[in-house]
Amino acid sequence: MKKVNICIVGLGLIGGSFGLSFRKLPYIQKIIGVDHSDEHAKEALRLGLIDEIRPLKEAIQEADVVLVATPVNVIVNQLTDILDQVDQQVVFDVGSTKKNIIDSVKDHRNKKRFVPCHPMAGTEFSGPSAAKEHLYQDKYNVICNPDQCDEDALIMVERILTDIGMHLMYQDAAEHDVQVAYVSHISHISAFALALTVLHKEKSEERIFQLASGGFRSSVRLAKSNPRTWAPIFEQNRDAVMDVLDEHITVLSKFRSLLIKKDFEQFSDLMTEANEIKRILNKKNHNQEHNEYTRII
Repeated sequence: MKKVNICIVGLGLIGGSFGLSFRKLPYIQKIIGVDHSDEHAKEALRLGLIDEIRPLKEAIQEADVVLVATPVNVIVNQLTDILDQVDQQVVFDVGSTKKNIIDSVKDHRNKKRFVPCHPMAGTEFSGPSAAKEHLYQDKYNVICNPDQCDEDALIMVERILTDIGMHLMYQDAAEHDVQVAYVSHISHISAFALALTVLHKEKSEERIFQLASGGFRSSVRLAKSNPRTWAPIFEQNRDAVMDVLDEHITVLSKFRSLLIKKDFEQFSDLMTEANEIKRILNKKNHNQEHNEYTRII
């Protein structure tokens, strides 16, 4: 594969971790960083996430591949401008929602140079210092609506993602947004809500610290996530999040009703039913699925 320059727009946890991952690819010649925060850009350069800092226009001109790793509301607003400056460059984003992003450039002349992606990886931390070299190793990446991409652009993104250790799956954008609302977005809302519940009921910070066990800490871990990242995700995926939130409230109401009735037999039955998630999450898929792409489009 020929040597390529790659531009990363957005140098936080996600973009910075991609920068570290790209270091091991022999065909990545230079990693160019772009960020609206001068402080973030300089920190990313100091940490070795990128090789140099450039303004967006200059970075696109020099790049063969452009990775957009900004918050989803920013992607919607800047993707048109990025595609305006593209000739044969490949552009892919890594936003957690997909339909609005794809719709924002559906009539753009260069839309086929754009490959919509969502890596199913992350942590509750943010900023360049949160970047992890192996964040994407053995994780899945969803590519949405691949039939709308130029073949060479799709192949380029597939090659880069698999070479850093990711497994690929393909999905319709609208279907993707519904499903991530259930497996990802509701987890964050639940964590934020649980943290607020505790903060409102227990005013003693020392008591919270003293009594917080491993279970509580793991349950509220996602409540440490950056609101500037997650509020736009909830806004962009509002309808799907509302649907899953309604279902979640219904299930919580069932537990509350059983507590009122002191029906602990059925309460136990619900918990036993919930234990089924353990079997699903513990399934080992380190065989054929890791050697070929899973197409579910």
